[in-house]
Amino acid sequence: MNEEIPSTAESDAKLTIVHISDLHLGSAYFVPNLLQRTIVEINEINPDVVIVTGDLTDEGFRQQYKSVKAYLDSIKCDHLMVIPGNHDARNVGYIHFEELIGPRFATLKLPGITIVAADSSEPDLNDGRIGRETYRWLADVFSENDDFKIFALHHHLIPIPGTGRERNIVFDAGDVLEVLLGLGVDLVLTGHKHVPHSWKLEELVLVNAGTCSTLRLRGKTKPCYNVITFEGGRVKVGRKYPFGEQELIVDFKMEDHRFCRIGPPDSDTELAPRGVGRGVPI
Repeated sequence: MNEEIPSTAESDAKLTIVHISDLHLGSAYFVPNLLQRTIVEINEINPDVVIVTGDLTDEGFRQQYKSVKAYLDSIKCDHLMVIPGNHDARNVGYIHFEELIGPRFATLKLPGITIVAADSSEPDLNDGRIGRETYRWLADVFSENDDFKIFALHHHLIPIPGTGRERNIVFDAGDVLEVLLGLGVDLVLTGHKHVPHSWKLEELVLVNAGTCSTLRLRGKTKPCYNVITFEGGRVKVGRKYPFGEQELIVDFKMEDHRFCRIGPPDSDTELAPRGVGRGVPI
Protein backbone atom coordinates (compact mmCIF):
# COMPACT_ATOMS: atom_id res chain seq x y z
CA MET A 1 0.00 0.00 0.00
CA ASN A 2 1.22 3.51 -0.76
CA GLU A 3 2.92 5.16 2.19
CA GLU A 4 0.95 8.39 1.81
CA ILE A 5 -2.28 6.68 2.86
CA PRO A 6 -3.07 7.77 6.43
CA SER A 7 -3.48 5.41 9.36
CA THR A 8 -6.75 3.49 9.26
CA ALA A 9 -7.01 3.95 13.00
CA GLU A 10 -7.03 7.72 12.65
CA SER A 11 -9.02 8.38 9.49
CA ASP A 12 -11.75 7.10 7.21
CA ALA A 13 -9.19 5.58 4.84
CA LYS A 14 -10.20 2.08 3.82
CA LEU A 15 -7.87 -0.89 3.86
CA THR A 16 -8.87 -4.38 2.68
CA ILE A 17 -7.29 -7.73 3.46
CA VAL A 18 -8.31 -10.98 1.79
CA HIS A 19 -7.59 -14.12 3.79
CA ILE A 20 -7.57 -17.47 1.96
CA SER A 21 -6.40 -20.85 3.15
CA ASP A 22 -6.03 -24.55 2.41
CA LEU A 23 -5.74 -24.60 -1.38
CA HIS A 24 -4.52 -28.24 -1.37
CA LEU A 25 -3.31 -28.31 -4.94
CA GLY A 26 -2.66 -31.95 -5.85
CA SER A 27 -5.48 -33.33 -3.73
CA ALA A 28 -8.19 -35.47 -5.29
CA TYR A 29 -10.64 -32.94 -3.83
CA PHE A 30 -8.95 -29.90 -5.40
CA VAL A 31 -11.23 -28.02 -7.84
CA PRO A 32 -9.23 -25.76 -10.19
CA ASN A 33 -12.33 -23.80 -11.16
CA LEU A 34 -12.91 -22.84 -7.52
CA LEU A 35 -9.41 -21.47 -7.11
CA GLN A 36 -9.54 -19.69 -10.46
CA ARG A 37 -12.83 -18.07 -9.49
CA THR A 38 -11.47 -17.09 -6.07
CA ILE A 39 -8.52 -15.35 -7.72
CA VAL A 40 -10.82 -13.54 -10.15
CA GLU A 41 -12.89 -12.30 -7.23
CA ILE A 42 -9.79 -11.27 -5.29
CA ASN A 43 -8.55 -9.23 -8.23
CA GLU A 44 -11.96 -7.58 -8.51
CA ILE A 45 -11.84 -6.70 -4.81
CA ASN A 46 -8.37 -5.19 -5.37
CA PRO A 47 -7.21 -5.70 -1.77
CA ASP A 48 -4.21 -4.03 -0.13
CA VAL A 49 -3.05 -7.35 1.33
CA VAL A 50 -3.69 -11.03 0.60
CA ILE A 51 -2.82 -13.51 3.36
CA VAL A 52 -2.61 -17.24 2.60
CA THR A 53 -2.51 -19.33 5.78
CA GLY A 54 -1.02 -22.56 4.56
CA ASP A 55 -1.67 -25.92 2.91
CA LEU A 56 -0.99 -24.59 -0.55
CA THR A 57 -0.11 -28.12 -1.65
CA ASP A 58 -1.34 -31.53 -0.63
CA GLU A 59 1.95 -33.42 -0.33
CA GLY A 60 4.66 -30.78 -0.46
CA PHE A 61 6.11 -32.01 -3.76
CA ARG A 62 8.06 -29.59 -5.92
CA GLN A 63 5.74 -29.92 -8.90
CA GLN A 64 2.76 -29.08 -6.71
CA TYR A 65 4.60 -25.97 -5.52
CA LYS A 66 5.35 -24.95 -9.10
CA SER A 67 1.69 -25.29 -10.01
CA VAL A 68 0.39 -23.39 -7.00
CA LYS A 69 2.97 -20.63 -7.58
CA ALA A 70 1.44 -20.04 -11.01
CA TYR A 71 -1.92 -19.45 -9.34
CA LEU A 72 -0.45 -17.14 -6.70
CA ASP A 73 1.42 -15.16 -9.34
CA SER A 74 -1.92 -14.31 -10.96
CA ILE A 75 -3.12 -12.53 -7.82
CA LYS A 76 -2.85 -8.78 -8.40
CA CYS A 77 -1.82 -7.42 -5.03
CA ASP A 78 1.23 -5.48 -3.87
CA HIS A 79 1.40 -7.33 -0.56
CA LEU A 80 1.06 -11.13 -0.68
CA MET A 81 1.87 -12.91 2.58
CA VAL A 82 2.08 -16.71 2.39
CA ILE A 83 2.97 -19.20 5.11
CA PRO A 84 3.12 -23.01 4.93
CA GLY A 85 0.78 -25.53 6.54
CA ASN A 86 1.30 -29.09 7.69
CA HIS A 87 0.69 -30.47 4.18
CA ASP A 88 3.32 -28.12 2.76
CA ALA A 89 5.91 -29.43 5.24
CA ARG A 90 5.49 -33.03 4.09
CA ASN A 91 8.30 -34.71 2.16
CA VAL A 92 10.73 -31.90 3.08
CA GLY A 93 8.40 -29.59 1.21
CA TYR A 94 9.41 -26.59 3.31
CA ILE A 95 12.60 -26.43 1.23
CA HIS A 96 10.57 -25.96 -1.94
CA PHE A 97 8.37 -23.43 -0.13
CA GLU A 98 11.35 -21.26 0.75
CA GLU A 99 12.79 -21.48 -2.75
CA LEU A 100 9.61 -21.02 -4.80
CA ILE A 101 7.21 -19.13 -2.50
CA GLY A 102 9.31 -17.19 0.00
CA PRO A 103 10.25 -16.99 3.69
CA ARG A 104 8.24 -19.00 6.21
CA PHE A 105 8.10 -16.06 8.62
CA ALA A 106 7.17 -12.55 7.52
CA THR A 107 6.17 -9.12 8.79
CA LEU A 108 4.35 -6.30 7.05
CA LYS A 109 3.92 -2.77 8.36
CA LEU A 110 1.22 -0.56 6.89
CA PRO A 111 -0.04 2.77 8.24
CA GLY A 112 -1.66 1.89 11.56
CA ILE A 113 -1.46 -1.89 11.05
CA THR A 114 1.26 -4.47 11.72
CA ILE A 115 0.90 -8.01 10.37
CA VAL A 116 3.06 -10.94 11.45
CA ALA A 117 2.83 -14.35 9.76
CA ALA A 118 4.55 -17.41 11.23
CA ASP A 119 5.11 -21.01 10.16
CA SER A 120 3.46 -23.35 12.68
CA SER A 121 4.15 -26.57 10.77
CA GLU A 122 6.40 -29.48 11.74
CA PRO A 123 8.00 -31.72 9.07
CA ASP A 124 5.79 -34.74 8.29
CA LEU A 125 3.45 -34.07 11.23
CA ASN A 126 -0.12 -32.82 11.11
CA ASP A 127 0.28 -31.13 14.47
CA GLY A 128 1.82 -27.69 14.83
CA ARG A 129 3.74 -25.47 17.20
CA ILE A 130 5.06 -21.91 17.33
CA GLY A 131 7.89 -22.55 19.77
CA ARG A 132 9.60 -20.58 22.52
CA GLU A 133 12.30 -19.45 20.11
CA THR A 134 9.64 -17.45 18.23
CA TYR A 135 8.12 -15.64 21.22
CA ARG A 136 10.94 -13.11 21.48
CA TRP A 137 10.66 -12.32 17.78
CA LEU A 138 6.92 -11.73 18.19
CA ALA A 139 7.60 -9.42 21.13
CA ASP A 140 10.22 -7.49 19.19
CA VAL A 141 7.91 -6.91 16.24
CA PHE A 142 4.66 -6.22 18.05
CA SER A 143 6.13 -4.12 20.86
CA GLU A 144 7.51 -1.47 18.51
CA ASN A 145 4.25 0.45 18.09
CA ASP A 146 0.59 0.87 19.04
CA ASP A 147 -0.71 -0.33 15.67
CA PHE A 148 -3.65 -2.64 15.16
CA LYS A 149 -1.86 -6.00 15.36
CA ILE A 150 -2.62 -9.08 13.27
CA PHE A 151 -1.04 -12.51 13.72
CA ALA A 152 -1.44 -15.20 11.03
CA LEU A 153 -0.59 -18.91 11.30
CA HIS A 154 -1.91 -22.15 9.85
CA HIS A 155 -2.98 -24.14 12.91
CA HIS A 156 -5.68 -23.27 15.45
CA LEU A 157 -4.97 -21.59 18.76
CA ILE A 158 -8.33 -22.63 20.20
CA PRO A 159 -10.53 -25.60 19.22
CA ILE A 160 -12.90 -25.12 16.29
CA PRO A 161 -16.34 -26.77 16.59
CA GLY A 162 -17.05 -29.52 14.08
CA THR A 163 -13.40 -30.43 13.51
CA GLY A 164 -12.97 -33.47 15.75
CA ARG A 165 -10.84 -33.79 18.83
CA GLU A 166 -9.08 -30.77 20.31
CA ARG A 167 -5.68 -32.04 19.17
CA ASN A 168 -5.89 -29.60 16.25
CA ILE A 169 -4.55 -26.67 18.26
CA VAL A 170 -0.79 -26.02 18.32
CA PHE A 171 1.09 -27.81 21.10
CA ASP A 172 2.03 -24.54 22.81
CA ALA A 173 -1.32 -22.80 22.28
CA GLY A 174 -1.62 -21.65 25.89
CA ASP A 175 1.79 -20.00 25.85
CA VAL A 176 1.16 -18.42 22.44
CA LEU A 177 -2.17 -16.99 23.58
CA GLU A 178 -0.53 -15.54 26.68
CA VAL A 179 2.16 -13.93 24.54
CA LEU A 180 -0.34 -12.49 22.06
CA LEU A 181 -2.66 -11.14 24.74
CA GLY A 182 0.29 -9.62 26.58
CA LEU A 183 1.44 -7.90 23.40
CA GLY A 184 -2.00 -6.48 22.68
CA VAL A 185 -2.57 -8.42 19.46
CA ASP A 186 -6.03 -7.65 18.07
CA LEU A 187 -6.74 -10.24 15.38
CA VAL A 188 -5.55 -13.81 14.70
CA LEU A 189 -6.08 -15.46 11.29
CA THR A 190 -5.86 -19.25 10.93
CA GLY A 191 -6.86 -22.13 8.63
CA HIS A 192 -6.16 -25.89 8.83
CA LYS A 193 -9.43 -27.82 9.33
CA HIS A 194 -11.55 -26.25 6.57
CA VAL A 195 -14.27 -25.04 8.95
CA PRO A 196 -14.82 -21.25 9.07
CA HIS A 197 -15.41 -19.91 12.55
CA SER A 198 -14.89 -16.88 14.78
CA TRP A 199 -14.13 -16.47 18.47
CA LYS A 200 -13.42 -13.63 20.87
CA LEU A 201 -11.05 -14.30 23.78
CA GLU A 202 -10.66 -11.29 26.08
CA GLU A 203 -9.58 -8.53 23.64
CA LEU A 204 -8.40 -10.98 20.98
CA VAL A 205 -10.58 -11.81 17.95
CA LEU A 206 -9.76 -15.11 16.24
CA VAL A 207 -11.03 -15.85 12.73
CA ASN A 208 -10.60 -19.22 11.05
CA ALA A 209 -10.89 -19.57 7.27
CA GLY A 210 -12.39 -22.48 5.40
CA THR A 211 -10.91 -23.97 2.25
CA CYS A 212 -11.46 -21.85 -0.84
CA SER A 213 -10.68 -24.45 -3.49
CA THR A 214 -11.43 -28.03 -2.39
CA LEU A 215 -14.45 -30.18 -1.68
CA ARG A 216 -12.83 -31.76 1.35
CA LEU A 217 -15.51 -30.28 3.58
CA ARG A 218 -17.01 -31.13 6.94
CA GLY A 219 -20.75 -31.18 7.53
CA LYS A 220 -22.56 -28.45 5.64
CA THR A 221 -19.61 -26.09 5.21
CA LYS A 222 -18.93 -24.71 1.75
CA PRO A 223 -15.76 -23.42 0.06
CA CYS A 224 -15.15 -19.87 1.25
CA TYR A 225 -12.63 -17.22 2.21
CA ASN A 226 -12.54 -14.07 4.32
CA VAL A 227 -12.63 -10.40 3.32
CA ILE A 228 -11.52 -8.05 6.11
CA THR A 229 -12.03 -4.30 5.85
CA PHE A 230 -10.79 -1.46 8.03
CA GLU A 231 -12.68 1.79 7.70
CA GLY A 232 -13.83 4.54 10.02
CA GLY A 233 -12.32 2.88 13.07
CA ARG A 234 -14.19 -0.39 12.48
CA VAL A 235 -13.12 -3.87 11.44
CA LYS A 236 -15.54 -5.98 9.43
CA VAL A 237 -14.98 -9.61 8.48
CA GLY A 238 -17.03 -10.96 5.61
CA ARG A 239 -17.23 -14.59 4.53
CA LYS A 240 -17.22 -14.83 0.72
CA TYR A 241 -18.27 -17.91 -1.22
CA PRO A 242 -16.70 -18.38 -4.68
CA PHE A 243 -19.45 -17.82 -7.29
CA GLY A 244 -21.72 -16.80 -4.41
CA GLU A 245 -22.64 -14.19 -1.87
CA GLN A 246 -20.74 -12.56 0.96
CA GLU A 247 -22.08 -12.44 4.52
CA LEU A 248 -20.96 -10.35 7.44
CA ILE A 249 -19.46 -12.46 10.22
CA VAL A 250 -17.78 -10.05 12.62
CA ASP A 251 -17.97 -6.28 13.06
CA PHE A 252 -16.15 -4.52 15.89
CA LYS A 253 -14.62 -1.21 16.86
CA MET A 254 -10.85 -0.99 16.64
CA GLU A 255 -10.69 1.17 19.74
CA ASP A 256 -12.44 -1.04 22.29
CA HIS A 257 -13.20 -4.27 20.40
CA ARG A 258 -16.90 -3.92 21.14
CA PHE A 259 -18.94 -6.05 18.78
CA CYS A 260 -21.74 -4.14 17.09
CA ARG A 261 -23.00 -6.62 14.54
CA ILE A 262 -22.79 -10.39 14.39
CA GLY A 263 -24.53 -12.17 11.58
CA PRO A 264 -26.22 -11.07 8.35
CA PRO A 265 -26.16 -7.40 7.20
CA ASP A 266 -29.77 -6.81 8.33
CA SER A 267 -28.78 -7.49 11.93
CA ASP A 268 -27.79 -4.50 14.06
CA THR A 269 -27.65 -5.72 17.65
CA GLU A 270 -25.33 -4.03 20.13
CA LEU A 271 -23.40 -6.66 22.06
CA ALA A 272 -20.98 -6.52 24.94
CA PRO A 273 -17.59 -8.00 24.06
CA ARG A 274 -17.91 -11.76 24.20
CA GLY A 275 -17.42 -14.86 22.10
CA VAL A 276 -18.94 -15.38 18.69
CA GLY A 277 -19.41 -18.52 16.68
CA ARG A 278 -20.34 -18.89 13.03
CA GLY A 279 -21.82 -15.41 13.04
CA VAL A 280 -24.16 -16.16 15.96
CA PRO A 281 -23.64 -14.59 19.40
CA ILE A 282 -23.23 -17.11 22.23
